[in-house]
Amino acid sequence: MRITWPRAACSHPALSGVPRAHFGELLKELAPRWQAARESALHERRGGDRKRAAGAGPKQRLVFVDRLLVTLVHLRLGIPHAALAELYAVDRSTVSGAIREVRPLLAARGFAVPDRPGVRLRTLEDLFAYAGAEGVDLRIDGTEVQVRRPRAHRPGRKAFVSGKKKQTTIKTTTFSDPEGRTLFSGVVRPGRMHDQTAEGIAEQFLRHPKVKAVVDEGYRGLANEFPGQVSAPPKKPKDDAPLGEHHAWREQRRRQSSARICVEHTNAEYKQWRPLQRFTGRRETYAETHLAIATLVSDRSARRATRRKASTELVLARQAAC
Repeated sequence: MRITWPRAACSHPALSGVPRAHFGELLKELAPRWQAARESALHERRGGDRKRAAGAGPKQRLVFVDRLLVTLVHLRLGIPHAALAELYAVDRSTVSGAIREVRPLLAARGFAVPDRPGVRLRTLEDLFAYAGAEGVDLRIDGTEVQVRRPRAHRPGRKAFVSGKKKQTTIKTTTFSDPEGRTLFSGVVRPGRMHDQTAEGIAEQFLRHPKVKAVVDEGYRGLANEFPGQVSAPPKKPKDDAPLGEHHAWREQRRRQSSARICVEHTNAEYKQWRPLQRFTGRRETYAETHLAIATLVSDRSARRATRRKASTELVLARQAAC
């Protein structure tokens, strides 16, 4: 069976989630890494160098371009492996193996940096070093994705129950710049864990005292620990406080929310990919799936032009008379 039409269909941006030009860049970037990983696995399986010339033996039913396509379509729409296998007229295990091979390559790419072609951030250390060197104020926010519930009577079953959503979830933390472009997304943890207890973030603020960030109420602990670096919403005054204090609190809260809302839009970009709306796979593969999708989203957001810096200052409609 010819696979020309399945390849043409899966390469459409509506199915793959990336433009064809972007797909070409991914193909050029990942093909050598996949080939090297495959040769290493074959060498280990054989226990030595190959004994036949390259190209000998049975041919692959899915070449790398199709393996990359089925992985992107699965990540974008959550189409089952069996449906993709029927499309390419191969066994389901072939598609499952292809996704297991390509998904780690996507997750290991790192996050694209706006206006810095070729530079990619792979760890929290990279992110905070970049923010400190470039003077970028971070926007931090957490997001939750519903996952499959662990079996009954298993230890740690309640660790995934979110107190906010009352569902079995996994949390991740997203970091963006003031334009809402993804810089890093990860720090995966069970849904029961509070945002401010995410591992590694407080240590990075200690190491990089010049880095500043804007957060929501969920990171109040970070704001209390690093008052000169982390900006959280102002605390509400008491009910018997003067009316002027309440008006000032509302205005300060509005300005802080206006500066932070862009990271909410960043999280909304992830939710356009079906597995991050509700993850139905094994929980052990969620972190890798999230990273694979987030790196693809960062490629697109890094290409967005820098918008004019929005102002949250009040503008008087008319000049008040003294």
